[in-house]
Amino acid sequence: MIKPVAGMEGSGSRDDADRAANEPSSAASAPRQPSFGEALVYWLRLGCISFGGPAGQIAIMHQDLVERRRWISERRFLHALNYCMVLPGPEAQQLATYIGWLMHRTWGGIAAGALFVLPSLVLLILLSWIYLAFGHVPVIAGLFYGIKPAVTALVIHAGHRIAKRALKSRWHWGIAVAAFVAVSVLAVPFPVIVIAAGLIGWLGGRVAPASFASGASHASGTATDTRPSVIDDDTPSPPHARFSWTRLTRVSAVFIGLWSAALGALAASYGWDGVLNPDGLVLHEGRAIHVRRRVRRAALRLSGCRGALPVVERGADDRRTPRSARPRRVR
Repeated sequence: MIKPVAGMEGSGSRDDADRAANEPSSAASAPRQPSFGEALVYWLRLGCISFGGPAGQIAIMHQDLVERRRWISERRFLHALNYCMVLPGPEAQQLATYIGWLMHRTWGGIAAGALFVLPSLVLLILLSWIYLAFGHVPVIAGLFYGIKPAVTALVIHAGHRIAKRALKSRWHWGIAVAAFVAVSVLAVPFPVIVIAAGLIGWLGGRVAPASFASGASHASGTATDTRPSVIDDDTPSPPHARFSWTRLTRVSAVFIGLWSAALGALAASYGWDGVLNPDGLVLHEGRAIHVRRRVRRAALRLSGCRGALPVVERGADDRRTPRSARPRRVR
């Protein structure tokens, strides 16, 4: 055996200490609170790369905010996601808005919510113009048709990642499969599925609490990240996140005022039957797929031609949308 040279052990220890000092936050220490500017840059970046719809966006946020940056713990992230899934509207944007608000109060929530959609809006306008102007060109048409399977793969991968984190017992998987069959085969309305799942979870928590607890582990087992986060499992709620009747009244009044102003402006400009009528601001059942159907109906009503939309787009939309939510054909 080769004996270490005198002083070598101390040198190795010093090197290890230097490496440990230069490494990122270890498992024993939580990362520092991100500044508003750092969060702003991240939300802008997220708005530019969030492809694949809500499933892909949520998976990107989980990978960035939970696994890499550790701005929020996995349990708090999934708890917020469950809450946002129950609310009407785009759950991915709601989740980003909530996390931004939790870290940097009102302006953090406004920045996260706005930057989540504004870059995507610019890209959507640009891609729409390219599609309308050059969609008949074989090269451009090939590019758009080539993107579809890639985006589909992203959505499937994102759904698998979220399922592994959120479904941690056989009961969870059973409820998920039953909900899928109900919405895709039986055409059960979305609110009925959510209420039924909530009742099953409430009853299961009383009858078999070990199987329905948030920490229940799945049979296959998934590694749980125990490193601390900025917003950890036991981190107390900040002052602005604590319930207050005064704050609830003030926020509700501001919301109702802004929503009423938007409704009035649309009704005055386009009328109640216009393409941007107030029907687009009501609470939608079934989330994004139903909103897409409403937008498509408005486009068909304006164009007056069902053939204005590509056949593949119509077929994909029909497969994703439950039968109960599909509108009648435009004649």
